[in-house]
Amino acid sequence: MSPKLPSHLFPWLILLTFASFYFFSSFLSLSTFSSSSSSSSPTSQSLSISNTCNLFRGHWVSDPNHTPLYDQTCPFHRNAWNCLRNERQNMTLINSWRWVPRNCHLPRIDPVRFLGMMKNTNIGFVGDSLNENFLASFLCILSVADKGAKKWKKKGAWRGAYFPKFNVTVAYHRAVLLSRYQWQPKQSEAGVKDGSEGFYRVDVDVPADDWAKIAGFYDVLVFNTGHWWNRDKFPKEKPLVFYKAGQPIVPPLGMLDGLKVVLTNMVAYIQKEFPGNTLKFWRLQSPRHFYGGDWNQNGSCLFNKPLEEDEEQRS
Repeated sequence: MSPKLPSHLFPWLILLTFASFYFFSSFLSLSTFSSSSSSSSPTSQSLSISNTCNLFRGHWVSDPNHTPLYDQTCPFHRNAWNCLRNERQNMTLINSWRWVPRNCHLPRIDPVRFLGMMKNTNIGFVGDSLNENFLASFLCILSVADKGAKKWKKKGAWRGAYFPKFNVTVAYHRAVLLSRYQWQPKQSEAGVKDGSEGFYRVDVDVPADDWAKIAGFYDVLVFNTGHWWNRDKFPKEKPLVFYKAGQPIVPPLGMLDGLKVVLTNMVAYIQKEFPGNTLKFWRLQSPRHFYGGDWNQNGSCLFNKPLEEDEEQRS
């Protein structure tokens, strides 16, 4: 299994992407924000930052007036993920939690203002289901500002949306290891594939196909990987074998060493192939929080409140 991160990192790992987008949009020129959008904006709050402000240190508070910006009709949710439509228990309590950072006022995201500031911009997410989960909620929030939003699956995107009112595209490209990987069945001495055993070949210097052709399209990119780098996904009987320049890396790498090499090579690829003015973020791994088993062992998330700082260690 992959090493667990301390649970106190969980809140700021979730907030990192939101905060990054907020700062980016705040620095853009307001000249792109049309007067019609301004007049329809529900709020005009701004981020108040003091010298001691730390967005990633703070606490969760339960606010009964804090409800989702969207409802169960959002078209960008998967059916199984739509907790509102599926009537998950205690959703009112779950949705009441609000992050309060230390020594600064963090206003709620304003989808109209955000899309107005990001006008004529494309935002991409590349990685595993952590980025995909974030995207689903993010698209639902943004769709409040543009009822004409349409599903978008181009450039190899797994899912996404186009917001015609603002000419903004937001999409997700599935690449769980970031690098390209493929199954190599075991061959007998006679050269006949039996398909029973083998390995996963990982080309550390080649991006996964789903995001190999997006250079120059996105203005902002958020990358992540992490949860697939464990024996749960790739058991010893079907290991990862790492290749570079078409040849196996010798001596063979363990899984975590392979992760380091993949990250090093993917960063080099991005720096070489992507325009310098593309804003890039790396999102970290969050701790697992399944109850009663892992994600594929009938585990589920039964919590109605955020994890306490020592709760991960106690479980």
